[in-house]
Amino acid sequence: MSEPMTTFTSSNDLRRPATAFALRAVQVLTLLVLVAIGIGPLYWTVKGAVSSPTEMVTNPLRLWPAEAELGNFARAFTELHVGRYLANTVTVVIGSWAVQLLVAMTAGFAFAVIRPRIGRYVYGAILATMFVPYTVSLVSLFLTVLDVNLLDTYWAIWLPAGANAFNVLLATRFFEALPQELYDAAKVDGASTWQLLTRIVLPMSRPVIAVISLLAIMHSWKEFIWPLVVISDPRLQPISVALANLVDSAPLDELIAAMAMALAPPVLVFLVLQRYVVAGLGFTGVKG
Repeated sequence: MSEPMTTFTSSNDLRRPATAFALRAVQVLTLLVLVAIGIGPLYWTVKGAVSSPTEMVTNPLRLWPAEAELGNFARAFTELHVGRYLANTVTVVIGSWAVQLLVAMTAGFAFAVIRPRIGRYVYGAILATMFVPYTVSLVSLFLTVLDVNLLDTYWAIWLPAGANAFNVLLATRFFEALPQELYDAAKVDGASTWQLLTRIVLPMSRPVIAVISLLAIMHSWKEFIWPLVVISDPRLQPISVALANLVDSAPLDELIAAMAMALAPPVLVFLVLQRYVVAGLGFTGVKG
């Protein structure tokens, strides 16, 4: 029985110049479309950030402004207080990242290594929360934050961020993929549970830590609904909420410049961590 084909064309067809050219053309066209979809909005935001309001109205489809207004960034930073909002966002991101990483690593370690009797039931309950829409739990979460007097504090954002079932799934799958002999040998040598986590598991967990860190940073940076609900003080609001409040009052060129500055940090973080993310997902076995 012949082996099943893994491509749409056979090796004989690929030797034909017309078929090879058509296949290459489709691949290049697909790549260009994906690049345009990914980079196009970023480019258009930068283009709008350096354009004057007049030019954005008269020539909205022009690929680049006739005279770049680089001063838009400085005016947005000072007049719209973008610097303060970016600092608030960094504070939100760092706290959310720390809480998510702490919960994911300790929970994953407990489920994959310690394995308590009721661990699989708790693990199943945590995974079940992935099927609950975010808006369903929004009201109950707000009432909880209100009861413990956390409104208008960053703790109202940091603590709920730790309840991320997908991060727990990633950490658990990664720890389960590590050789069981490592855990057994450490226990034979008298290592405590804390030493097993800090000296053996965590030093080997850089790939999954990178994945969880990137997901936490990206989600926390762009989150809008929850910070809008729990942070009403404009001095504490992150950039995502501040930009929405500035739409009706800020000049268009300065507003787009502020958007461009808000986009830059997560894009840079992704470019730095992308290779670690691919490696980490390969270790965890999570696809799609």
